[in-house]
Amino acid sequence: MLDFNLAQVFIQFAVLLFSLTIHEMAHAWTANRLGDPTARLLGRVSFNPIVHADPIGTVLFPLIALIGHLPLLGWAKPVPVNTRQLRNPRRDYMLVAAAGPASNLALAIVSAFTLAALPISPVVLGEANVSAPLATFLSLAVQLNILLAVFNMLPIPPLDGGNVLRGLLPPRFASMLDQIRPYGFMLLFALLLTDGFYYLVLRPSNFLRSWLP
Repeated sequence: MLDFNLAQVFIQFAVLLFSLTIHEMAHAWTANRLGDPTARLLGRVSFNPIVHADPIGTVLFPLIALIGHLPLLGWAKPVPVNTRQLRNPRRDYMLVAAAGPASNLALAIVSAFTLAALPISPVVLGEANVSAPLATFLSLAVQLNILLAVFNMLPIPPLDGGNVLRGLLPPRFASMLDQIRPYGFMLLFALLLTDGFYYLVLRPSNFLRSWLP
């Protein structure tokens, strides 16, 4: 018999959906600001989660993780970027890639300071209490957005960190990194199934969390 709290699953899923929406919107907004309107014309500069949702990465995979008590991670539909329309393709594509994790860090910081300033009312049976669910939402937003930022900045294509690294490397080495791209998801699954996830994602996430209130 599965052991899970339906209300907790709902809140965690809502936080993830909101976080992924902001992440993808940040990619689309940045690309548009840097000269490529492709994503904007497709409606991706939007707070509407439906335009960003991926059936597997946004719904199925996270729900399996939540019910199975696994690390909560997910992904949304990639934002299309036409590098030929960017003013400085190599530099600007790197900035577009970095915008997603940066938006998650910003969300984590805002959520942490909001949570620190929020007066929490004690839960009394039979009385309405808005502050407790809000505190739970904000606390999860801090943890999850730091986790998403760190995970996405791993220098493994197709993650954002791989695209940022590609922009920093000399062209010859960037081409070598491109050869790894078809095997990126295999590397990520290997990471999730080994201690590498703990050392490369969870420990840095906990360190960053310790810096916030």
